[in-house]
Amino acid sequence: MNRKVWPVLLIVLFGGIFWAFTGTGKEKDSEDQYAKQQKLLAAIGNILEEKHYSPKPINDAFSKEVFNKYLASLDQDKNLFLQSDIKGLSKYATTVDDEINGTAPIQFYPAAGVIYLKRLNEVMGIYKEILSQPFDFSVNETAKLDGDKLDYPADEAARKELWRKRAKFMVLERFTDMQQQREKATPKDTALNKTDAQFEQDARSKVLAALDRNYTRLKLVFTPNDQFSSFVNIITDLMDPHTEYFAPVEKRGFDEEMSGRFYGIGAQLTQDDGAIKIASLITGSPAWKSNQVQVNDEILKVAQGNETPVDVAGYAVTDAVKLIRGAKGTEVKITFKKADGTIQVVSLIRDEIVQDETFARSSIIKSGDKKIGYIFLPEFYADFERPDGNRCSADVAKELTKLKKENIDGVILDLRNNGGGSLYEVVQMVGLFIKTGPVVQVKDRDGKANALSDSDPTVLYDGPLTVMVNELSASASEIFVAAIQDYKRGIIVGSTSTYGKGTVQKQLPLGKPTDLFSGQTEFGALKLTFEKFYRISGGSNQLKGVIPDVVIPDTYETLKFREKDNPTALGWDQIEPANYQAVNNGALFSEIQKKSDERIKNSTPFTIIKNNTTWLGQKNDGEYNLNIDAYKKEQSLIKSTVKQDEAVAKLNEPMDMQPTAADNDKFFNNPDKAKGDRYKAWLKNVQGDIYVNETVNIVKDIIAAQNSNTVKH
Repeated sequence: MNRKVWPVLLIVLFGGIFWAFTGTGKEKDSEDQYAKQQKLLAAIGNILEEKHYSPKPINDAFSKEVFNKYLASLDQDKNLFLQSDIKGLSKYATTVDDEINGTAPIQFYPAAGVIYLKRLNEVMGIYKEILSQPFDFSVNETAKLDGDKLDYPADEAARKELWRKRAKFMVLERFTDMQQQREKATPKDTALNKTDAQFEQDARSKVLAALDRNYTRLKLVFTPNDQFSSFVNIITDLMDPHTEYFAPVEKRGFDEEMSGRFYGIGAQLTQDDGAIKIASLITGSPAWKSNQVQVNDEILKVAQGNETPVDVAGYAVTDAVKLIRGAKGTEVKITFKKADGTIQVVSLIRDEIVQDETFARSSIIKSGDKKIGYIFLPEFYADFERPDGNRCSADVAKELTKLKKENIDGVILDLRNNGGGSLYEVVQMVGLFIKTGPVVQVKDRDGKANALSDSDPTVLYDGPLTVMVNELSASASEIFVAAIQDYKRGIIVGSTSTYGKGTVQKQLPLGKPTDLFSGQTEFGALKLTFEKFYRISGGSNQLKGVIPDVVIPDTYETLKFREKDNPTALGWDQIEPANYQAVNNGALFSEIQKKSDERIKNSTPFTIIKNNTTWLGQKNDGEYNLNIDAYKKEQSLIKSTVKQDEAVAKLNEPMDMQPTAADNDKFFNNPDKAKGDRYKAWLKNVQGDIYVNETVNIVKDIIAAQNSNTVKH
């Protein structure tokens, strides 16, 4: 139900120590769960105080923050808990610090959990009752749905009224959508030949099913372990947004994301009206080889070998994935409902699955007589567990080599939506474009600063370069673009600023190792902020981010998800600049910037996007009309504005863009047809991107300016 999606924006150094807090002896089998959690919580509290870059004191004031934030995380929409619940739990408001310090037993989160589950069951009854009766959409009333702007309801009647308005809004959304579909329907669309009363009833049924799925899932995943993990992460988040606790299964998922590899069955899952189904199979994977798994098979249960199967009814796809993935060579038994209605249990042995679609990829854009190489890098990934593991700096080097063989005239590196990754990799990647020199400065909690440098004088690519960023380009991305900008090696193109994450994390494994090959431990790991990084020019990227040389209006601008919008973020500061020598491109880049600014200023699409973004930002106040006429009028304006943005963001004439000769088969003759289709869809999407098109113009301006300077000299 949470509408606020915060990106995972990380820079990671992998710590080589295990934080032992269980002593040298083995855990007693009889030791209860809370006692183990108590030791883990105390260990994490100690690490935060002793090792965090800028720890807050764990005292009563901190305790109150944890208390308020944890309850808010359980009830983000403020429609579960009553004010009396908060008052009843307030006795724990100043004892959480004692729980963290180990001087009091863990009591707060279990007590909150009991009330939470009780209220979950109550609200399921409330919305069922509300949705059993038709709504009157002619009444003039509004609904406030932003939990940040609401108080907890004073009593059960107030909570029911909140739910009445929320349910009414959800039904109104679906009801008006059905009406619009009917208006556009042809005589063949008999399913839409219904009255408004029938549509209203259908809309209520759909909302009921959606709410049942959501709240059933919330009850399923609200285990003591998950509650504890959430509780600990509220504590770590108050230190700073990027210090985080990973329980073992989340630690595994994080490592998989960083490496682009995991052990599973090789099937992509999708959610279809509450059912989890097979969306596609990876050629050569265990599921594909079995010849027993087909697209659209519904997953009913998942079992670890001969253990009791887990019924996944009500699960989200992410929950099911956690059950299906595991260690290499282990067995997973999945119960499928086939298309003909038969039930089949399929035994599969997990194997390594490489997510190569998350790796760097490239193509060539032909514009006039120029060939521009385009490289897309979704994250700064690094697989340090395998000698042959993928690393983004090596992969980008491969893409540059492919492009150079095609005699490209310039390069665009697209880091939009790239949330970061490995600090080591970003240093190596900057080295592909400069001779030698510092790339980034890091400072520890004691104030000691040092520079991380590229010492390899080899330059893989020294031609015209632009780097694309946006508000979701973070951490490692920001280090890269800051270095390129400070060296004046290339022109940065994007939104008014990048995300603004200027902190460095490392992982501290917790407890005894459970798998020496994967680095997994019994209690997961703590990702800890222990340093801040700074540009070689001295300023921090923290809060401010990197301001591009060329700013292009985009639709994310008014959304509040940057680092500066997080109240627990660390502050901005600066240190002495490092010793480095910038390329003599200042005057040349200044002229190119002016040309691009003029084009953007006179661009109808970019002007429309800028004006629409400002208008939509003002409408995002969390209050909605429940009168159908007022709602339709408002939604019509919003939808038409969004559609206009989508329309103008696409070129009327797509760019001439093709993969390199080396990648032609990957796109057009891929043995995995579904994957080949996704590559072609990606290519088509980039071909129509007006932001890439303007960046192509900037690269051509660089080429022309450099050629002009060469002639003059």
